[in-house]
Amino acid sequence: MQLNAQAEELNETISKNSKTVADLLSKKGKAIFFPKKGILAQAADARGKKINASIGMALEDDGSPLALNTISKLVQLDKKDAFNYAPSYGKKELREAWKKLIFEKNPSLKAETSLPVVANALTHALSINAYLFLDEGEELIVPEPFWENYKLIFINGFGAKIAGFPLFKDKGFNLEGLKEKFNSEGEKKVVLLNFPNNPTGYTPIEKEVKEIVSVVKEAAENGKKIIVLVDDAYFGLVYKGGIFKESLFSKLADIHENVLAVKVDGATKEDYVWGFRVGFITFAIKGGNAELYNALADKTSGAVRGNISNAPHISQSLILKSFNDPDYQAQKAEKFGTLKKRYDKVKEILEKHPEYNDFFEPLPFNSGYFMCLELKDLEAEEVRQTLLKEYNTGLIAMGKLLRIAFSSTPFPLLDELFDNVYKACKGK
Repeated sequence: MQLNAQAEELNETISKNSKTVADLLSKKGKAIFFPKKGILAQAADARGKKINASIGMALEDDGSPLALNTISKLVQLDKKDAFNYAPSYGKKELREAWKKLIFEKNPSLKAETSLPVVANALTHALSINAYLFLDEGEELIVPEPFWENYKLIFINGFGAKIAGFPLFKDKGFNLEGLKEKFNSEGEKKVVLLNFPNNPTGYTPIEKEVKEIVSVVKEAAENGKKIIVLVDDAYFGLVYKGGIFKESLFSKLADIHENVLAVKVDGATKEDYVWGFRVGFITFAIKGGNAELYNALADKTSGAVRGNISNAPHISQSLILKSFNDPDYQAQKAEKFGTLKKRYDKVKEILEKHPEYNDFFEPLPFNSGYFMCLELKDLEAEEVRQTLLKEYNTGLIAMGKLLRIAFSSTPFPLLDELFDNVYKACKGK
């Protein structure tokens, strides 16, 4: 395939600054670029002119968006921050604010990172990374169990293969499983790690994080070229001491020239705005510089533009406005407290009912929205159906596992929830 000159220019910039990143790019990743010399460039040239007939929007005679009052009266934002297109890179002020928050939330992060690019939340951000870094037939290393949408994104969407390994060994993170995947054939390794984990609600303890980083670094030193996609969808929701509270990204950002760390996160769960669909993609590698990161941002934004054009402007503006509200941090702490209270209650329920162990045991959990029950001699789908029909209770069945979202279960109903699961199992 003949590459566009702008794509070639970006590839040369990336290769000059990091041979590893250049080698990690997929065929689509090598071919993509942000079109700075076409319509967008011409529209930029026209900005500020007395007559600007270059914009693909409808405007009032005063230059404001030609918006329906039935909608604009509902929004407490300037119309230009709600109805205008946002840049494909995302709203610049929001990108800068999110980068600042990443460093505040991850005090051990010292490496320079890229300026985050805005995606249409986590699913889209992961899809964009698949576009950039995975060719058809290549493997994605991911611990099992994992969020089932990974299959749609990586297998159905991009023809990748999932190379799974069990998440747990001896009730802790399966370090040997990760190491085995790194030691398999092939120089390029694409890894996806999601903590707090969906569906299990597990985040590694601090010692395990050090060991994970050590395994990644050892593989890099042995010549593997590695990209670690850090799915931080549930970042910040850690409820116990001794658990690693920062993003794994902070420890991978500059460990080796052969390791590209990608932080995939968003306001979805961190700021409790599930339907706003605003996520972020941030890159870091040892020795990374502005030239490299700008080229990666150009490719990422090109993929966004060619896929959805841009993430919703109104959502980005509302989130940014929230960050600047003096009550923002206090309200986040309050919502965190609601989730932690439910987590603590689930722990208490399981501890005071040893009879539950006759039918199921919890997988390790310490964070996030979920926890999983591993059934003994029962199929989860059969139990799920019984819960629906006889106990007015809905859960998610995954093979031998039942996933419970305590995040969405009212506190007063948690005792009844687990008692219903017990009775449904006992009835089998």
